[in-house]
Amino acid sequence: MSKKLLLSLLAVLAFTACSDDEEKTTSNSNRNPTYEHNEYGRYEFPRISDPSENLILIHKTANGEVNYSVEWDIEKKSQRWSCYQMYKSNMAQNTGRYYAGPGEDQYPQDPLLPVQYRWTTDPFYGSGYDHGHICPSADRLNSEESNYQTFYLTNMQPQKNGFNAKVWANMEAKVRNWAKQNNYTFCDTMYVCKGGTIDNKSQIMKTLSNGLIVPKYYYMAILISKKQSNGTMKYDAMAFWIEHKESSDNGTALAKYVITIDELESKTGIDFFCNLPDDIERQVESTVNMKLWGYN
Repeated sequence: MSKKLLLSLLAVLAFTACSDDEEKTTSNSNRNPTYEHNEYGRYEFPRISDPSENLILIHKTANGEVNYSVEWDIEKKSQRWSCYQMYKSNMAQNTGRYYAGPGEDQYPQDPLLPVQYRWTTDPFYGSGYDHGHICPSADRLNSEESNYQTFYLTNMQPQKNGFNAKVWANMEAKVRNWAKQNNYTFCDTMYVCKGGTIDNKSQIMKTLSNGLIVPKYYYMAILISKKQSNGTMKYDAMAFWIEHKESSDNGTALAKYVITIDELESKTGIDFFCNLPDDIERQVESTVNMKLWGYN
C-alpha cells in the first residue's frame, strides 16, 4: 500500500471516529465519556470520579428504564451521590412504600455491588442514625420494583432522625411538588443529584467505629427542562445546601438553603450537570431565578 493511500485511509478513519464527537466536544468540553455506558451521558449525571476508586451502579427496572444511579466509593464504603430523573410517567403512584416481609431485609444489599465492596452487615443498625434515602421512596411509587430498589443500602446515608424526618423530608416534598407543579407544566423533566459530604474532612461530622461516614452537610442539585412554543428547550437550575442538624423551624423556610450550582460545585468539588452543552451549563449554574422556584 502506498504511503499516500495509507494517509488517506487514516484520515477517513479519524474523521469517522471523531466527527460526531468533535461537535459535542466543541459545545460540551467536560461531558462524561459514554464509551462504557451510554447512561453516563444523561443530564442528571455529574462528572464521574476516578473509576479505579469508585463504581457507578445504574439501577434499571425490568422494562429497561433507568430508575436511579449511584456512585459508590469502594474504599470508604459510602455512596457519594444518587442521581435520577422525574417526569410524569415515573411519578405515577401505582404502589405503596416497600415493607419487608418475614425473613426479608428492609434495607437489602445492592445486587449490582460486588460482594467484596459491601458491608457484611447493615452498618446503620444500632448506630443512632436513620437510613436516609438519597433517591426517596416517595419519588418512586410507580412500581413495586422501582420502589424496592430505593431501599438498597447503596442508596442510604446516615441521618439524624430530626433531620431526616423534618427538613430533609420537607426538601424532598418541595422537589416533588416542583416536578408535579401545575399538572406537570412547570417542567417536562427534572434532573436530580443528591448526596452527603464524604470527601473533605471538614465536611464530615464523624466516622463511626464500624467505619460508617456521617456527612456534616447534605445537598440537592436540581435541573429542569421545558420545551418552549418555538420548539427550543429552556433550562433552569438551583441547589440546596444544608448542615446535617435538627432545624428549629422543621425546614419549612427553605429559601435560606438555596445556592447556585456553581456554589455547590465549589463546596463539594463535584461537577454537576456536566453533560449539558457548555453555554447552557454556564448560564443555569451561575444564577438562581428565585421567583421561578417560588422564593420571591
